[in-house]
Amino acid sequence: MQFGIIGSGSWATALAKILTDNGNAIHWWIRNASSITSFKQRKHNPHYLSSAYFNPSQLRMSTNINTVVSKSDVLIIAVPSAYAEEALSSLKPQSLRNKKIVSAIKGILPSHNQLLNEYLQEHFHVKLNNYFTLLGPCHAEEVASEKLSYLTFSGTDEAMAAAIANHFKTDYINTVTNHDVIGVQYAAVLKNIYALGAGIAHGLEYGDNFLSVYIANAANEMGNFLKKVPIDDASCAEERKTVNYAASVYLGDLLVTCYSLYSRNRTFGNMIGKGYSVKAAQLELNMVAEGYNASKCIYKTNQKVKAEMPIASTIYKILWRRIPAAEGFATIEALLR
Repeated sequence: MQFGIIGSGSWATALAKILTDNGNAIHWWIRNASSITSFKQRKHNPHYLSSAYFNPSQLRMSTNINTVVSKSDVLIIAVPSAYAEEALSSLKPQSLRNKKIVSAIKGILPSHNQLLNEYLQEHFHVKLNNYFTLLGPCHAEEVASEKLSYLTFSGTDEAMAAAIANHFKTDYINTVTNHDVIGVQYAAVLKNIYALGAGIAHGLEYGDNFLSVYIANAANEMGNFLKKVPIDDASCAEERKTVNYAASVYLGDLLVTCYSLYSRNRTFGNMIGKGYSVKAAQLELNMVAEGYNASKCIYKTNQKVKAEMPIASTIYKILWRRIPAAEGFATIEALLR
């Protein structure tokens, strides 16, 4: 398989490290030519995960996304969800024909309120059986330091998902496969919202006892939403009946994103809890916190799904309707069990 990576942030860099450590040469779209020049000279990403060094002979870097796509059999999309459409905008509708697409995006495309597979189906005619996800409780910083992590590869074609996953298995990466390609994406979106809320709670000086109850209730709320969200593909809807929502790609990712100091959503929420405005928190963080846009997207989506989501709805109101964080969490307090 020829792998291509779209994106050059911390997560894209971590995935590039995994693939090259496993002996794969990769095609890599990096937006800025200056970054490529620096990369070749210094053998690491000049902006992210500078401790991760690469063998330049394994890297085929280009500022031309069409070049990277044309030379790749498996294309990994690892840009923040808010920028995915822009990143793919220069591709023609037939560019992704017969490609295997692997989404490493933990968000919804905000301008159309779509999962990436929905957007690719509409604009590039990518069928669901050629679409896979790469998700799980796996911080880029820990991958860079080679701490044992677990990645889940999901797809309706489980044999192909396993074949792709095999290229990522290393001494420090264990891989898991499942078939819940829609559910895992929504779980990745929701955990960012709940992690942002966990950060708000920390900023408001709630303690660990409260946070444990908050996360337990968030996990239950997430599970209820995932059971109700509509699925067009009949086989996916049938397979959902056997899903274990306590697995690492669901509960595990929720836990690490809520607790870890590496979590940008938790960090963003912590600033909101301490009284920062959304704009000030964005400027201070200087990275994308997916939970911010996701809270609005899920709020809109749930108007159709109609799941009980008081925690996610309150976080949306704190971020987008500017209700005071303390007032919002007073409401959440009364709901937790």
